[in-house]
Amino acid sequence: MQDKSNTIAGWVLFGGVVALGLSAISSRVFHADNPETEEFGYVIEAAEEEGGESGPSLAVLLQSADPAAGEAVFAKCTACHTIAQGGPNGIGPNLWGVLGKPIGKHAAGFAYSGALSGHGGDWSFENMNDWLASPRAFASGTKMSFAGLSKPEDRANVIAYLNSMGSNLPLPEPELEDVAASGDEPVADNEGGDADTPGVSGTPAGSAGPATKVGAEAAGAMAQPALKPSGGDNSTGEVNRPAGAPE
Repeated sequence: MQDKSNTIAGWVLFGGVVALGLSAISSRVFHADNPETEEFGYVIEAAEEEGGESGPSLAVLLQSADPAAGEAVFAKCTACHTIAQGGPNGIGPNLWGVLGKPIGKHAAGFAYSGALSGHGGDWSFENMNDWLASPRAFASGTKMSFAGLSKPEDRANVIAYLNSMGSNLPLPEPELEDVAASGDEPVADNEGGDADTPGVSGTPAGSAGPATKVGAEAAGAMAQPALKPSGGDNSTGEVNRPAGAPE
């Protein structure tokens, strides 16, 4: 009986040792007691991109924008907006002559959201471009549910169309760096010059131009001795030449 009790006690002790060992092993493998997140290398904060989207600026895009293409893109806006002169407000305000007008105040009688009516400023080309890109980013809390136009060319075309509908504002002039970035740099005019060096005559080295040749011939003519008639008979047309002169 005592041997049986010792055997049971031994198995219990053995089981406890095994359980303790398994617990230690699992804590090392799975980090059950002290979970942690491994970090590799160094954390580098990415610098914010300056200048927004890459590609041509809005001023450059507007120079070649197509109002007809913008009208086609604007077709998706007609579910909420009218754009004809004197047209009624719908879910959104009438947009006739909107460019250049105060933001959130141009359509009389329309109930703008506080986010838009309190934004301030006018509907400039730049503000309209930002609004079309993302209305919610431009005026957080706006009632407009439109997600925006992701393509800069589409936005430029729509702006050109809006401008043709009652606004007719002069387009902004592109900056010099924008023109250079678009690849439309002016070419220097080398009138009558060498192809590589502006303002340098294209006459090859060592060859005289027409003016030089005429000058040389005139100088040679002046250097020749004048032929004077002698006191002899000139009725025959003969002329007495100086001594040594070629006949």
